[in-house]
Amino acid sequence: MSKRMATQAPEATYRIDVAEAVRLIDEFMPTYGSQPVSLEDAAGCILRQTVTAERDQPPYDRVTMDGIAIDSAALAEGLREFTLAGNQAAGQAALRLPATNACIEIMTGAVLPIGTDTVIPVERIEHQADRVKLEAGYEAVPGQFIHARGSDHAKGLPLLDPGVRIRAPEMAILTAAGSATVTVAAWPKLAVISTGDELVEVGKPLEAHQIRSSNDHAIKAALRARGFQHCIRAHLPDEPQRLIQRIGELHEETDVLILSGGVSMGKYDYVPGVLEKLGVQLVFHKVLQRPGLPMWFGISQSGKPVFALPGNPVSTLVCVIRYVLPALLQAMGLRAEAVEHVVLGDAVEFKPDLSWFLPVKLDSGAGNPGAALPRPTNTSGDFISLGDSDGFVELQRGQDRYAAGLYVPFYRW
Repeated sequence: MSKRMATQAPEATYRIDVAEAVRLIDEFMPTYGSQPVSLEDAAGCILRQTVTAERDQPPYDRVTMDGIAIDSAALAEGLREFTLAGNQAAGQAALRLPATNACIEIMTGAVLPIGTDTVIPVERIEHQADRVKLEAGYEAVPGQFIHARGSDHAKGLPLLDPGVRIRAPEMAILTAAGSATVTVAAWPKLAVISTGDELVEVGKPLEAHQIRSSNDHAIKAALRARGFQHCIRAHLPDEPQRLIQRIGELHEETDVLILSGGVSMGKYDYVPGVLEKLGVQLVFHKVLQRPGLPMWFGISQSGKPVFALPGNPVSTLVCVIRYVLPALLQAMGLRAEAVEHVVLGDAVEFKPDLSWFLPVKLDSGAGNPGAALPRPTNTSGDFISLGDSDGFVELQRGQDRYAAGLYVPFYRW
């Protein structure tokens, strides 16, 4: 269910700011459920449970250096030579020190032997048969090279909260917590639909007046890079009845529709009318931005979101990255993260009263490392130029010159 009840018809809005578009999408997005998965399958998922410590971490006084373990009382008595009383390896139960003048050879990661409280590094000792002698002039500190039990966290304390993406560190924490099964966000089923008679699938013969269908592949790649695997891809011609039939079918089969093309004001831009006939209620149409001004967003009668994006490739991609992906991830419970910001590397001018999604390349050279160097495309159809970019910055409307050094939001492809 969305934040606004599905039965409440939205009041259609036209030509809105970027911030208002984000707000409206958030207002109408549903909340997706959760599901248990094996730890093996949890990588890349969004956690939907609180994870607590199975036991103290570390669960025992852990040795952090190869060497010998001794009782520091011996040092206070002036002892510099010890009798070797055993060998304590990682994974073995703790040995017991038999006497103050004895020592136990110890390995990194092993449990600290009972009766010892100090570790002397192997580089600071000399073995003589069953005797171990400290290096001349070496002064040991009692309690050194011991990772104390519970010093990282105590048993029962929360380790991970709902809403985090399970990356390598989170996977290690889940493992240490003994979580064989993990509750994660359920991935919604998505349909990516490209429309247009001019589009031809890769591998099929191409006429001079046709182009390859690239938007659907690009959208799916962006989704898969963020973990979305349940994604149907379809290409539909500019035929109203065929659009109604197949979009209707895909709506029933999936949770979210993402369309590309057919949303502007042209004679063959059938998508808005088709969606209306299918009962999808318009939330907004047209955002004051470039590229991507004709973007369309609505909600179906069953509460499913529908993103209808402009067909020009650059417009499609920036809309997917700026709106679709964040909305989907937040609907799955991903904890809100601060938007990445960068410094604009060069001054740019932009006259229209629109927000500008400007492709940029992050400077990795010595001149201005980390700066975002503008890589404007020739048109919103010039997706080839995006190969020399890392993402885009958002330059807000209301001014026509943006100075070098300006701190601006950055969105990665």
